[in-house]
Amino acid sequence: MLLNLHVKNLALIDEADVNLGEGLNILTGETGAGKSILIDAVNMALGAKTARGLLRENGEPAGVELLFSVSGQEKEDALKELGVTVEEDGSVLIARRMSRGKSICRINDETVTVSKLRAVTALLIDIHGQHEHQSLLHKTKHLEILDAYAKVREQHIKGKLAESYRVFSSAQKELASFEMGEEERLREMDFLSYEIRELEQAELVDGEIEELELRHRQMVNGARIMESLAKAIEYAGGETGAGDFLSRAVRELSEAAHYDEGLSELLAQAEEAEGLVGDLGRGLSDYASDLEFDDRELLALESRLDLLHGLQAKYGSTYEEMVQALDGRREKLMALQEFDERKQKAKESYERAREEAYRLAGELSQIRNEEAEKLTVSIREALVDLNFLEVQFSIEFTELSHISANGTDEIEFLLSTNPGEPLKPLSQVASGGELSRIMLAIKAVLADSDDIETLIFDEIDTGISGRTAQRVSEKLNDIGKSHQVICITHLPQIAAMADCHYKIEKAVKNGRTVTEVTKLTADEEIEELARLLGGAAITQAVKKNAREMKELAKNRKD
Repeated sequence: MLLNLHVKNLALIDEADVNLGEGLNILTGETGAGKSILIDAVNMALGAKTARGLLRENGEPAGVELLFSVSGQEKEDALKELGVTVEEDGSVLIARRMSRGKSICRINDETVTVSKLRAVTALLIDIHGQHEHQSLLHKTKHLEILDAYAKVREQHIKGKLAESYRVFSSAQKELASFEMGEEERLREMDFLSYEIRELEQAELVDGEIEELELRHRQMVNGARIMESLAKAIEYAGGETGAGDFLSRAVRELSEAAHYDEGLSELLAQAEEAEGLVGDLGRGLSDYASDLEFDDRELLALESRLDLLHGLQAKYGSTYEEMVQALDGRREKLMALQEFDERKQKAKESYERAREEAYRLAGELSQIRNEEAEKLTVSIREALVDLNFLEVQFSIEFTELSHISANGTDEIEFLLSTNPGEPLKPLSQVASGGELSRIMLAIKAVLADSDDIETLIFDEIDTGISGRTAQRVSEKLNDIGKSHQVICITHLPQIAAMADCHYKIEKAVKNGRTVTEVTKLTADEEIEELARLLGGAAITQAVKKNAREMKELAKNRKD
C-alpha cells in the first residue's frame, strides 16, 4: 500500500506531502489546479520518462518519494529476488531525483538503475490512465489480460513452454545451419583443408616469432653493432682506455697508501673498479668474437618471418590465436565430413523440440479457453454493474501459424452494447468513455487475482455522468475493499464514495502560483462535493444535496 507521496520542485508544486489511506482515496480540484502533475510525479518515481516542461527552468532538481508498506511473504520474496529487502517496519522507500540531463533513482537509500526501479515498482503499484484504456484497442493487450486472470493455472505451464521454446528455437537454428548444397559443402571442405595444411606445414612453435624478430634486428644492424663493440672495447680495455687509466690510478694510490692509511678504503674502491672494467673489456671481446652475420642465414630468417607474418595476418596475431584457428578449422572440416549424419541428428532434435513445444502450447491454449469462459462471464457481470445493461461480451480465439514463447494463441475481445447488434471488436464499437468503463470492469475482475495492492485511476470518468457515474463509483468502492485505490475525478458521484478525500488547488505564495494538496475533513468534503455539484453558485440546496449524496455513499459502503 502507498503510505505517503512526497513531491518537491516539480512544475507548480513547491512541496507536497500526502499521507494516503486504505480503501478509496479521491483527489479532486478545479481544472488546471495540478491534478495531472501528481500523476506525472508518481510516474516519474516509477521510472517513466519525464516531460522537460515539468522540470523548472531555474535548475532546481525535482524530487519524488513514494513510501510503501509491504505485506505478505510472497511479495517480500518477489522483491528479494530483485535485490530489495523490506525494512523491519515493512516499508519500502522509492525515490527519484531529476534535474536537466541527470536522474538518480534510489530504493531504500540504495542507488539503482531505472530498469530496476521499474521492475520493483511494477510489483507495488498499477497506474490506469487514458493510455492504458486505449491499449484495449490492440489485441495483444487482450491476451495479457486473459493471462493475468489465469496466471495461477498458467504460470507452471508457461515456464515450461518458455524453456521448451528456447530449445526449439536453438534446434531450428541448428537445422538451418545445414541448409547447404553439396557443391558448396565440397568447396568449403577444400578451402578448410587448404588452410589446415598451411597451418600444419608451418610447424608453429610458441615464442618463435619473437625470437626470430630479435635475431633479425641483430643481423640487419650487424655492422653498426660491430663498430660500436670495437669502440666500447677500445674505451674500456685499450692502451688509452679506462682500464689503463684505472691501473695507473691504482699504482699511484697504492704508493700513497704506504704513507697515509686513510687512503686504504679509496684504494680498495679503485682496485674494485679496475677489476670491473677488466671484466667488462673481456666480456665485450668475447661477445664480439662470438658474433656471426651470415647473409644466407639472414635470407632464411627473413623468409621464415614472411611466412609467419602472413599467417598472423590471416589467422591471428599470436601463437595462441593461430593454434585456435587451426583447431577451429579442424572441427569445421570434421563437421562437414560428417554433414549428412549431423544433419539427420539435427533434424531429429528439431522434430522432438517442435513436438514438445507445440504440445505445451496446446496445454496452455486449453487452459486459456477454459479460463476465458469464466473471464467472459465475470467481465459481462462487471459491465452490467457499470450500466452496460444489454451488453454481450465474448472472447474469440485464433490459432497463429507460428509458435512463440507465449504459445500459438491470438485472442480478441468482442462486444455488443445494444440488443440485436452483432458482437464486434472493441475498436469498432467502443467509444472513449466506454473503453474506460470496460477497463474498469476488467480491473475489477482481475482485482481478486492481482497481488498489486495499489491501483491508481486517472480519467476513469471520461465521458460518463448520471447513473453510469454512480455505478462507476460503486465499482471503485468494491475494488477498494481489497486494494488501495487512488482516483482523480471531476464527478461528485465518485468523490462521494471516498474513504479519504484530498483537494488539489492553486495558491499564490511570494508572488508565485503553486499547487497545494490538502486532506479534507468531513465538513470540507461536503463543501467540495457541493462545488462539484453546483459549480459557481453553491446554495444551501446544493449543500443539502451534497450531504445526502455523502450519506447515500456511506450507506452503500456499510
